[in-house]
Amino acid sequence: MDLVSVAAVADNGVIGRDGELPWPSVEADKRQYRERIADAPVILGRVTFESMRENLPGNAQIVLSRSQSDFGVESAHHASGVDDAVATADALGANRAYVIGGAGIYELFQPHVDRMALSRIPGEYEGDAYFPEWDRDEWRLTDREEYEAFVLEEWVRDET
Repeated sequence: MDLVSVAAVADNGVIGRDGELPWPSVEADKRQYRERIADAPVILGRVTFESMRENLPGNAQIVLSRSQSDFGVESAHHASGVDDAVATADALGANRAYVIGGAGIYELFQPHVDRMALSRIPGEYEGDAYFPEWDRDEWRLTDREEYEAFVLEEWVRDET
């Protein structure tokens, strides 16, 4: 199973404030994000799931929650932790799953992800949610594409 974190991250590591993005919407980033995750299951926390309920991402949602196991959506599946989430993605027949937040979920999965697709948003923003710290020596930048309002970086965990 290939696990990929996908996040938009400001220069100071901020990914959110009060459950929202703290910067103006970047349509090109939203479009590439939705296209990337469209045909695969996504792994996310309950609060993030609830915030996306009107327009759910991915072809299935694996929702990590300690308290809730029924989300009232046919495509949503409960998971209690990393191993349970990966097993659920496997049971869905997926060879890749995308980790899409929030901050606690990124932190929980960071030791397990194989790749990261990070949209680098220029500037520093006030926020209450941050992408986890990671050791760049353990990762290799494989692609970097500049867009008008962000830079998309593709990272692969170094196997050496």
